Amino acid sequence: MAKDIEVGGEFQAKDYHDPPPAPLVDPEELTKWSFYRAIIAEFIATLLFLYITVLTVIGYSSQTDTAKGGEQCGGVGILGIAWAFGGMIFILVYCTAGISGGHINPAVTFGLFLARKVSLVRAILYMAAQCLGAICGCGLVKAFQKSYFQQYGGGANKLADGYSTGTGLAAEIIGTFVLVYTVFSATDPKRNARDSHVPVLAPLPIGFAVFMVHLATIPITGTGINPARSFGAAVIYNQDKPWDDQWIFWVGPFIGAAIAAIYHQFILRASAVKALGSFRSSSVI
Repeated sequence: MAKDIEVGGEFQAKDYHDPPPAPLVDPEELTKWSFYRAIIAEFIATLLFLYITVLTVIGYSSQTDTAKGGEQCGGVGILGIAWAFGGMIFILVYCTAGISGGHINPAVTFGLFLARKVSLVRAILYMAAQCLGAICGCGLVKAFQKSYFQQYGGGANKLADGYSTGTGLAAEIIGTFVLVYTVFSATDPKRNARDSHVPVLAPLPIGFAVFMVHLATIPITGTGINPARSFGAAVIYNQDKPWDDQWIFWVGPFIGAAIAAIYHQFILRASAVKALGSFRSSSVI
């Protein structure tokens, strides 16, 4: 682990070595309470995320429904919805980062798995917990506001009228790339070692990434960039349109996460060059 030392009034970091990649299957982690605690944390965090954000979306829709006495410019607006999503991610990542890593998103988990940051078993169970948490979070919203939930779309993601499937898919790919790229950059242990004298609060840029992507893509798809969020709302709302478009909110985020993982690991971090150099050295020996 790198530590800062002061030389001539300047901070310099000791040599940094990447941690070993996570194994595909780690039987030992299945025996640890910390593993199951992390899964519970992902479930609860995703439940709270969907509960607050879907309530915000439905509240905005009801406040702007002129047929029901609402005002066209009432409610929190798209800006407020984006803040709700970004702010909740900031809060929940901050709360759970030390327990589970604060993924709260199958696309983030998938990207970290591709980068060998988590094992296959952990990735699968995280995704299952996230999807179950999303379903329960939306279920709570429906339980408290059943009439509003069904009347105003249940916060479900769907492709907006006037946009092609390709446009929606591209929006999800690019939006998820921005998010997962930010996750990699904000949590990069090499960067933290190099810049450890500068406080880095990883949840803040991650939350801002979610906020900015929502501003850009709410008019197109309602902004998925999180398969669990889209799946949970679709399950509880259970109407044809969200289910017909559901594949967009899985394929797009997973492609975006994969591109972000490859870009960060093999281009910015030059892992491919290191691996090739190691292979050549072994061949010479």
